[in-house]
Amino acid sequence: EMLFFSFFKTLIGKTVAVELKNDVILTGTLHSCDQYLNLKLSSVSVVDPSRHPQLCCLKNAFVRGSVVRYVQIPSGEVNTELLEDATRKENAPKKRDVKGKQKV
Repeated sequence: EMLFFSFFKTLIGKTVAVELKNDVILTGTLHSCDQYLNLKLSSVSVVDPSRHPQLCCLKNAFVRGSVVRYVQIPSGEVNTELLEDATRKENAPKKRDVKGKQKV
């Protein structure tokens, strides 16, 4: 969970495309995100304005994390080495103390 949150924080200020579960695709600049992966976008545009004319005047958007299907990001914005290291650390076996209890 925190891995994704940390990753999305590195994308603030970048242009992303957010596909929602209702098939709407919005592009915009990621303004902020929170631990629930709710996203705030600025400079928003809808990818298919003919299908969603009610959204063509949208400038800013708050997107609830639970309605997001995909977030598309430019491949040049992903530091794969950093992401791989973070994934390894998150999936590493937890350290235990002498009594077998998990350390915090």
